[in-house]
Amino acid sequence: MLGQLALACAALFAGAALYINIAEQPARLLLDDAALLAQWKPSYARGFAMQASLAVISGLLGLAAAWAHADARWLAGAALILANWPYTLWGIMPTNHRLNAMPVGDAASRALIRHWGWLHAGRTALGGGAVMAYLWAMG
Repeated sequence: MLGQLALACAALFAGAALYINIAEQPARLLLDDAALLAQWKPSYARGFAMQASLAVISGLLGLAAAWAHADARWLAGAALILANWPYTLWGIMPTNHRLNAMPVGDAASRALIRHWGWLHAGRTALGGGAVMAYLWAMG
């Protein structure tokens, strides 16, 4: 059961991250500069809280499944999903801080939000990798 819950949380994380990259980010980039940053700020805040929680829960459940089953494949999934934390803190957070400090309407925000989208794709890849590792462990 621990592994199934780890997989479910990782799949929710990966699905949300993929949605951001293939639906929300392209739609956001169609907005004018003022609306673009005004939409990104609350969306980021809400998404961060949800995805951060899912990553921690999935990682802890994956670690518990690895211990319960004595199977290192669960560790691979846990490591991938938990890697989102350092990747976000060191790789994406500087960009997030710059965007949050910008006034709405700043034309420079468009290029930075495009860059943020590419950085966020890394989170999508880590989430997808975790799902694949968990599926491997279940098989």
